Amino acid sequence: MTQPVAPRPTLLSVNVNAVAYLRNRREVPWPDLIDISRAILQAGAHGITVHPRPDERHIRFSDLPALARLIAEEFPQAEFNIEGYPTRHFIDLVLENKPHQVTLVPDTPEQSTSDHGWDFAADGEMLLPIAEEFKAAGIRVSYFVDASPADPALARQAGADRIEFYTGPYAEQTTSGAVAQELGKIKDTADAARALAADGNGALMMNAGHDLTVENLPGLRQAIPDLAEVSIGHGLTADALMLGFPEAVRRYLRVLGYEA
Repeated sequence: MTQPVAPRPTLLSVNVNAVAYLRNRREVPWPDLIDISRAILQAGAHGITVHPRPDERHIRFSDLPALARLIAEEFPQAEFNIEGYPTRHFIDLVLENKPHQVTLVPDTPEQSTSDHGWDFAADGEMLLPIAEEFKAAGIRVSYFVDASPADPALARQAGADRIEFYTGPYAEQTTSGAVAQELGKIKDTADAARALAADGNGALMMNAGHDLTVENLPGLRQAIPDLAEVSIGHGLTADALMLGFPEAVRRYLRVLGYEA
């Protein structure tokens, strides 16, 4: 019988890739990535997420030091999360900019966005020394995973401190039955992550991200009451086009249970 899970506050990290993508359409310095990130954090978001890709089509490598400095100097309580595929260049970028968390994703350079979790049977041996390198530098390691109950243990073996659920399959469902089916997979995988506490190393903490909105967040949090963090970019940015970033952030914070 599944034991009750104690709820915990879920932190909001805002992905600003879309802001950088809009900026990069023209050879102009606006929208200003730092000014908007500052407004996001002033509105109460708990962190900033970026995904620098090899072609720099949105986040530029030169954005990383400026964002790290913004958080360190003006919002020391906030977290900086860098995500990406662990090429040597990416690893060096992360080590140079010292985020609080690195989220490793199995993207290929041509992908427009992340669309699946790691195959740990194929990639676990490759990932472990990379995770150890990050952790030696004091950087928390999270792996992007599908909703698969076998994956938390494999992620732990590959050096994970956390996992991040790829929530695209959940977010894209349009019928109650399909939504319930995807949430069932997520619940089973979350149970498997918590069960790792039995090995004496503590449960594997859980994050989530991809196509999350104010409409589908409540169902996800009900499925994972102890969800540590959500990383949200596209949906929140779409709302910000109508509401402005501060109000869009506050709207998501209210859905997560904060007074905003």
